[in-house]
Amino acid sequence: MKAEGFQEHLEKNLIPFWNHMEDNKNGGFYGYADSDGNPNESSVKGCILNSRILWFYAAAYQLLKKPELLAKAEHAYQFLSEHFYDSRYGGVFWSVHADGTPEDTTKHTYNQAFAVYALSEYYQASGKKDALNLAYSLYRTIEGKCRDAEGYFEAFSCDFSPVSNEKLSENGVLAERTMNTLLHVLEAYTELYRADKFYAVGDSIRDILRIFKFKVYDADKEICRVFFDKEYHSLIALESYGHDIEASWLIDRACQVLDDKAYYAEMLPVIEQLADGAYKNGIDAKNHAMNNECENGTVNAKKVWWVQAESVTGFYNAYQNQPDKIEYLQISENVWDYIQKYIIDPKTGEWIEDIMPDNTVKSGQALAHPWKCPYHNGRMCIEIIRRLSSAS
Repeated sequence: MKAEGFQEHLEKNLIPFWNHMEDNKNGGFYGYADSDGNPNESSVKGCILNSRILWFYAAAYQLLKKPELLAKAEHAYQFLSEHFYDSRYGGVFWSVHADGTPEDTTKHTYNQAFAVYALSEYYQASGKKDALNLAYSLYRTIEGKCRDAEGYFEAFSCDFSPVSNEKLSENGVLAERTMNTLLHVLEAYTELYRADKFYAVGDSIRDILRIFKFKVYDADKEICRVFFDKEYHSLIALESYGHDIEASWLIDRACQVLDDKAYYAEMLPVIEQLADGAYKNGIDAKNHAMNNECENGTVNAKKVWWVQAESVTGFYNAYQNQPDKIEYLQISENVWDYIQKYIIDPKTGEWIEDIMPDNTVKSGQALAHPWKCPYHNGRMCIEIIRRLSSAS
């Protein structure tokens, strides 16, 4: 792999696509684009999408140092701070209308976490203390309203009264805790700690790492269990290959940023075994790409865009940790080849969300929606560029 290929894709495809999603009338970015990349100017704007766009431009600016990227980040920041943040009860709303008025006032821990993540990155790009202060406000909200002694609950009403967790539950179960939310709270706190090194955030990271090791990780299967009740009883026999390889490198990153050698030594077996399990069980031998998941022993071989992005980053990270395992480098390269062949939309440069097991594409798939954003693919490019550039 060469950094130039990832940088070309970032600069010539992803950034231009998301530039044209900017809403200069109402602020922020449009919440939806169809399969041809045409934005819907009246669509609802999700906070997860806006936060991930803010993160993307702030991180891309720090890599490429182009002022126009920081200006896009500022545009996203203004909309988040003015329209998504709830000054009465704290936290950020799930979504707003196109004009910025509240649409879904649900407060979800996952959503709060991505706002912390984006604001922390934006602070590092811009130096704006207001962004850091807002990140800390949301951190205190998560710690004060969304957790108990055992970890994090997830779904709340506008005033943080508990509600059911349909938004982060799938596969026919209704979970009170999920691995997915916990992983991205960890990622958010990692970025906040990297930005400011506040000891309390470091302690929160240590707590989350303990939950991963003792409640979420299944050492026998080398996977993270996915959906839980409040006592961490697993609700379904599900292996999520994309989440496992993503967790392997995000846990590694958290340990590196925390710079606690004892914790890193404790978590290293989890990091390595998650990558090993994803490699042994998740790779489609025919296409050399990552299958979606396995539920009750049945593999879903659909190739999902974000799963492929996390595979490129996660397996390259695993190769960096264990350079003797050249197969990790090879599969990272193979998945990148698959992405270029099948997933990058030739018309727009954005990624097609789902590819069928026979590598065909169902028509009409939106290129942008509240969950479809420049986060996984943009982060893959930024991470791999940095890693390949430092290795050369």
